[in-house]
Amino acid sequence: MAQKSPRPLRSQAWFGGDSKDSFIHRSWMKNGGLPDDAFDGRPVIGICNTFSEFTPCNAHFRGLAEQVKLGVLEAGGLPLEFPVFSCGESNLRPTAMLFRNLASMDVEEAIRGNPMDGVVLMAGCDKTTPSLLMGAASCDLPSIVISGGPMLNGKFRGADIGSGTDVWRFSEDVRAGRMSRERFMAAESAMSRSPGHCMTMGTASTMASMAESLGLTLPGNAAYPAVDAHRARLARLTGRRIVGMVGEDLRLSKVLTRRAFLNAIRMNGAIGGSTNAVVHLLAIAGRVGVDLTLDDWDAAGRNVPTIVNLMPSGRYLMEDFCYAGGIPAVMKELSDLLDLDVPTVTGGTLGDNIRSAENFDPDVILPRDRALVRDGGIAVLRGNLAAAGAILKPSAASPELMRHRGRAVVFESIEHYKATVDDPSLEIDETCVMVLKNCGPKGYPGMAEVGNMALPKKLLERGVRDMVRISDARMSGTAYGTVVLHCAPEAAVGGTLALVRTGDFIELDVEARRLHLDVAEDELARRAAAWSPPEPSMRGGYQSLYVEHVLQADRGADLDFLVGCRGHDVPRESH
Repeated sequence: MAQKSPRPLRSQAWFGGDSKDSFIHRSWMKNGGLPDDAFDGRPVIGICNTFSEFTPCNAHFRGLAEQVKLGVLEAGGLPLEFPVFSCGESNLRPTAMLFRNLASMDVEEAIRGNPMDGVVLMAGCDKTTPSLLMGAASCDLPSIVISGGPMLNGKFRGADIGSGTDVWRFSEDVRAGRMSRERFMAAESAMSRSPGHCMTMGTASTMASMAESLGLTLPGNAAYPAVDAHRARLARLTGRRIVGMVGEDLRLSKVLTRRAFLNAIRMNGAIGGSTNAVVHLLAIAGRVGVDLTLDDWDAAGRNVPTIVNLMPSGRYLMEDFCYAGGIPAVMKELSDLLDLDVPTVTGGTLGDNIRSAENFDPDVILPRDRALVRDGGIAVLRGNLAAAGAILKPSAASPELMRHRGRAVVFESIEHYKATVDDPSLEIDETCVMVLKNCGPKGYPGMAEVGNMALPKKLLERGVRDMVRISDARMSGTAYGTVVLHCAPEAAVGGTLALVRTGDFIELDVEARRLHLDVAEDELARRAAAWSPPEPSMRGGYQSLYVEHVLQADRGADLDFLVGCRGHDVPRESH
């Protein structure tokens, strides 16, 4: 039998006693064959499953959920699975980010409204990890994450290829005339060889790494491939552990401390993690009531070396990272930069969890003196072009462009960009700065991953491979380049980005954390007076709710009325 909880089990408000209501609750549950003693005071564990066949990254979760259930049963709990909205990155339009907050609402209300004492969060594809954590943080029950795991390495013509990263590379090679269309299409099946999410250090792998770095998973969770037997073992052990967490009343708020978030920020720099982690961690912190800002991202990550040699920053993939030692080995290497005394879901501290960790491949997890980037992390830029901040990922950028002044070439929308970028008459060269507007939280809406704009075909044909690009959009964690993202305030709300015109000059200085539009203040004031907001793409429904209430990127792009922890008090009985 499970360890007795230090306070009454929440589920007993439904299933305990001999009242008419408890009779009803138990009787309906028994139609699936549950015996009388299923309701004898053992903890009820919700298994929050983001399975969907429209979400290829999570399509193997049926089998994984069965392993979690076995673990819960072995530890003396009652496992009950429930579905929630699944934000599939590869298929969902206009962008999965538009629905992250909606999914978090589904998670929150499903947890609060149902008779569970703890919850296992089954996450995989990019937005499923933050949406589950945001919803669970708003409820603050004992909660633990099990990730679905990455795919096996892609294999094409004798070489490893990475999801996303090599798509961008191959696509540019086709446009530049260096790769045939036939070879490009042949790589399609070679890239996705097994169940699981992206095997590059894209957003899915990054957020799995962030969950582990925050102390919300069992050690090793982030890197084991979806098809490795270790993934099933972790799921089973996760099911066992959540029952223990209920007995210890180890709630999310006890693990998601400010110290834990600072650890995760440092680890994001160490792994060359996705820029998307910025908006997601800010939103999760907002839900649990931790004060976290863009300045924390800049300060905590500034002196962290990027030592994980994975695409898109490096050359290897998640399968290699796993067998090199994964997140525990990186933490061990950088232990002097981390707070090792923070509590984790294991019941021990972070230091306890990594004590026996080893690095089995120093080409994948590099020693600090061979770091990919000496100062990794996320650079937070400010200036008149981004008063509330913008971000850049140094490990994915070109060193020679980290300080640059160039003429702006402006695209008013993603549609404008697509219609004109390959126009031979477009006046642009490699010294220019590409500027994309109206792709932020309100402007797209949903802040799509279009910030890593493909370069003009005529420049690719000349061998140009990178340019400074600036937008209020996001970019895929699998992408690379000298790309300034998340400009806040965004163009759609009248931020300075909305006022940039082709021909203006822009200065980028990453070391000085500066992003400046070289236009006189009085001229900007004249432009602002003539500016009007774009028409919304849709009226009514969730999109209208989103546009009306979404916060800017520097605050995590959550909905304003969702910020904060509302707790898990038992809802009123139905009548």
